Parts: sequence; structure tokens; C-alpha cells
Amino acid sequence: MKKIMTLALSSILLLGVAACESNSSKTSESAPNSTEKTGEVPTNQTAQNNQNDAASKVRRDQLNSDIRAREQRSNATGGDTDRADSDLAREVGSKLEANIPNGQLTIKAKDGAVVVSGTVQTQDQLNKIEPLSKEIKGVKTVNVAAKVAPAQKQ
Repeated sequence: MKKIMTLALSSILLLGVAACESNSSKTSESAPNSTEKTGEVPTNQTAQNNQNDAASKVRRDQLNSDIRAREQRSNATGGDTDRADSDLAREVGSKLEANIPNGQLTIKAKDGAVVVSGTVQTQDQLNKIEPLSKEIKGVKTVNVAAKVAPAQKQ
């Protein structure tokens, strides 16, 4: 019986890990799937929904808590050691989502090099992407391929 339970739990954990493996992170469900594309210009409604979600105090606190927890885990394992690409992408995505609430951004990371693509609504938001991304430990370079595209009226 113990062997069956161990096997079942191992299988569930293995499936969970396989499902979580991804090297990209999106800051909204309508963000492009690839860093090669700019993405569609968001409608006013989409931009407002994204802004309301990201601007809520609860959501912002969750994102900041997540960032702090990942930083603490990183420090516990040596701090400046190489970090997983997927972890860097998710952490940069969380940082950008908390600080650029109405952006539609896709983040990819490879060996400390981060590529951010998609759309933001103002030049000021576009200018924030690189410095915010570099605040995350393990980020060596940032390539900003995002564009400024104000929301369109429906």
C-alpha cells in the first residue's frame, strides 16, 4: 500500500512540474505568444480591465510578495548563482505587471538575457521596462522590443 501511495504521489508531482515548465511569462492573457510579434493594439476595455486588475492593492501586494519570496529563495541558494530562465521570466513579468498595469507584455529569458515585447500605452511606461527588469537578480541584459500603442476605442 505504501508503494502505491508513493508512486501515485510521485506521478502527481511529476505531472505538476511538467505542467509548470515554461520559459515565458505574460502580463495579461491577451499578450502576444512570442517575443517576435508586437501584438494587437488593446481596446479601451481590455486596457481598463488590465489596469483595474493590476492596480488593485491586493494584486499589487501579491506580486510584490511573490518577487520577495523568489529573491529570498535565490539568496538561500547562493544569491548570484545562475537562475532558471523560467523563474527570471516570471519574476520580471510580475515586476512589470505591478508597475505597468495596462501593458500587454511577453517576457522571455535565456541565460540572464531578457527580451520584453508587446505593447504599452505611453512612452513613460516603455522607458520603465528596462530599469524595472534590471532590478531582478540574475538579469544581465534587457532587450526591449515593446512598442507604444494607445488603447483603441471599441
